[in-house]
Amino acid sequence: MPVPRNKLVALALALVAAPAQAQMIAPLPAGPVQAPPLSGPLTLDRVLESSRLHAPQVLEALARVRVAEGRRLSVEGAFDTLFSADAQSRLTGFYDGTVAGARISQPLQTNGGNLYGGYRVSRGTFPSYEGESFTNRLGELKAGVVFSLLRDRLIDERRFGRVQAENEIALADAERMMVAIGVQGRAIEAYNAWVIAGLRLQVYRDLLDLALERQRGFERQVAEGLRPRIILTENEQNILRRRTFVTQAEQALANAANNLSLYWRDANGRPMLPRPEHLPNALPRPLPLPIDPQSGLLQRPDFQTIGLRMELARQRLALDRNNLLPRLDVAVEMSSDVGPQGLGGVPVDSTDTKLGLTFRVPLQNRAARGRLLQTRAEIDAFQRRGQALAEQIGTQIEGISINIRAASDLVDLATAERDRAREMAAAERRRFQMGAADFFIVNLREEQAADADIRRLDAAYRQIVAHAELAVATADADRLGL
Repeated sequence: MPVPRNKLVALALALVAAPAQAQMIAPLPAGPVQAPPLSGPLTLDRVLESSRLHAPQVLEALARVRVAEGRRLSVEGAFDTLFSADAQSRLTGFYDGTVAGARISQPLQTNGGNLYGGYRVSRGTFPSYEGESFTNRLGELKAGVVFSLLRDRLIDERRFGRVQAENEIALADAERMMVAIGVQGRAIEAYNAWVIAGLRLQVYRDLLDLALERQRGFERQVAEGLRPRIILTENEQNILRRRTFVTQAEQALANAANNLSLYWRDANGRPMLPRPEHLPNALPRPLPLPIDPQSGLLQRPDFQTIGLRMELARQRLALDRNNLLPRLDVAVEMSSDVGPQGLGGVPVDSTDTKLGLTFRVPLQNRAARGRLLQTRAEIDAFQRRGQALAEQIGTQIEGISINIRAASDLVDLATAERDRAREMAAAERRRFQMGAADFFIVNLREEQAADADIRRLDAAYRQIVAHAELAVATADADRLGL
């Protein structure tokens, strides 16, 4: 089936444009790489430092801060000094006057007016109704200032634009902090899940080693005729089951390492897969708890964001009230001609000073009144949102605190249960060696001890995660490595 001509053209253009577009896009880091050998185990602090510096979400948020800073610089353009020049010349007609001039204007930083100065020079003749075009031989110097007395005196669109740009920088930085806090919280969870997976694997390997060691003893006893051969088959069944536990734990460890690579990165930002030899021998201690968790409410970036938006709305409210005012501007201007008499007119030797007033007011002003009502409603909405968020955060912190207290109790209970299960398993092994216990009971006690050890690890993991959740909820930058 023939391809339509327009599709062939589009395909050709796409193939031509693809290399150019590819050159404009920075290459992304490759997939996960194996981490290099370390002098010691991988620590949580090292992972948090890496995620703080190289996590793509954090780098994206930093880029948004730079975007806001660029906008701030653009807004400053409203206060740039403006230079302008113009010239006019009569090419035909009775009059042959030519006039040229230049002007520099500087907006005021604290008032809606501006300063200006200029120079103008003319040659030739002009009609009488253009008498202002005449200058002396060396031209005319002029300087003036315009002040806003009512509207735009305290705030105007230019100064509000600056406040808005600064507010956007603060909002982008708060968003960056919010993203970084979330990333660090997930990094803590991923790191401890990896450590837990390694410790679980060690528990199942120890359980398998017991069965393998017992199998070697059974083989000697069967060879010596002290035990029936069927006991080898029964223990092989236990070995296979325990090998299954080990294989499943190895799979869980590999998945946990893969997840951790999202937060542990090299200097180029590439994810690094931790090796089994990087595992520490024990879980890290949970993050320290704050003395008063509720005091962290004001530190949360999302709460600060509401405050920033409310402050911007208040500034907009001031601008709306400003727009309700009539415009009353005062202008003062001084001008003086320099040099001898020009060719086209009488000499001007005096210095002229002018004072002018401008008054303007809309009779209905419905646009400004409508914006005023809208801004007041926005401020009220932000207040309600802040109230709801404060209540939500307070409830969240209290819920996490309840979980922390329960997790601490569960760790103590799980540790006591593990210790008792280990004692029972050791005692049952001694009884079995002396011929006073059943082989089935020995295996049962060993696996119960392993299960108790796993439950203790799970309880410890939940405690660590609960402490990390509280650090995230209270925006504790120090404990999150920020």
